[in-house]
Amino acid sequence: MDDREKLNRLRWRCTRRAMLEMDLLLGEFLERVYPTLDAAQADAFVTMADMEDLELWPLVNGQREPDDAVQAEVLALLRNVRVK
Repeated sequence: MDDREKLNRLRWRCTRRAMLEMDLLLGEFLERVYPTLDAAQADAFVTMADMEDLELWPLVNGQREPDDAVQAEVLALLRNVRVK
């Protein structure tokens, strides 16, 4: 699978969520911030995009903190995204 196909699959996972809020937030993050991430941060984001909304939402809204330091960095960036 090439990089373009991987990105398209990630875009699908980010914008076809159970929660509309997650669709909008993850989609916006993918378009604006994801290209600026380093490899470890990109991997952490992919891992989070694979989580179910009920598992990811508490991390995004700050009700729960991740155990992984790199995921914490990505969550900080994600929390600063403003959806248009």
